[in-house]
Amino acid sequence: MERSRRRNDDNPARLYLASIGQGSQWGMRQALETIAQFLSDDRQDAESFPWWKVRYRDSAAVRTFLAKRYKPSTVNKMLSALRGVLKQSWRLGYMDADTYQRAADVENLRGSTVPRGRALAGGELAQLFGACAADATPKGTRDAAMLSVFYGCGVRRGELARLDVDDFRPEDCSIIVRHGKRRKQRTVYLSECGCRHVKAWLGDRGDDPGPLFCPVSQTGDVRIRPLRGESIAYILRRRQEQAGSEPFSPHDLRRSFVTKLLDAGEDVFTVQKLAGHADVKTTVRYDRRDETAKRRAVRHLHIPEAR
Repeated sequence: MERSRRRNDDNPARLYLASIGQGSQWGMRQALETIAQFLSDDRQDAESFPWWKVRYRDSAAVRTFLAKRYKPSTVNKMLSALRGVLKQSWRLGYMDADTYQRAADVENLRGSTVPRGRALAGGELAQLFGACAADATPKGTRDAAMLSVFYGCGVRRGELARLDVDDFRPEDCSIIVRHGKRRKQRTVYLSECGCRHVKAWLGDRGDDPGPLFCPVSQTGDVRIRPLRGESIAYILRRRQEQAGSEPFSPHDLRRSFVTKLLDAGEDVFTVQKLAGHADVKTTVRYDRRDETAKRRAVRHLHIPEAR
């Protein structure tokens, strides 16, 4: 029997958002808001909309509506959010299995776009580390350590922000990422040089329990509290400006990590595990190698001379 009002713990949208990683919640909430407003003619939002009343014709209309406004990858993410909230409605008993499956059976939008982001060149990385080395304060050692973990381990910005000092294992230069996407944990490894950068930062930070990367005051005092994602982006942007490099995002360092490993001939499945990707197709999409890599690859092919 349908109810016009639901308790907070019976709200399909809230339950769906609580089931996904924190880093994805904002974007998926916005997707649900857009879909709810479309289906209700701007009368309801994601939490007040009765998702259990959605039928296949509604889902198909949503797909058409989104396809006119967004690129395929964005449309497919928004459709994923729709499917997720419909599944919660079914799990709560607000939809029967047949109705749910029909409503959720809307195909992704096919198409391709130019990949977002870029991979940093080796010279750019050297300039960034040089900018950090020129800063004799603890900010310089911290930022070099952050760059080492971003580029050397391919972590996401949210993962780096939530690293704890105990997650770093100096004996084998490993870092345990405990707060990965979809709550998955993984172990990543730093090079010897990257490990030295992190150790240098810990020499300034101290061994107090708490987050691995912390704010540093203008007077050089380390404050043992987490860095926010916005602060991390600002720190990287400041170093980019000092280095005279082209602008890049924190996620571009992750793209650089994947690209460099693939270019070095590492197995794509190993790179997938290091990056924490659920699907190897995602790892492939991070590859930013240019035509030079293709030309270099064909040199390994031997074609007999004509007689």
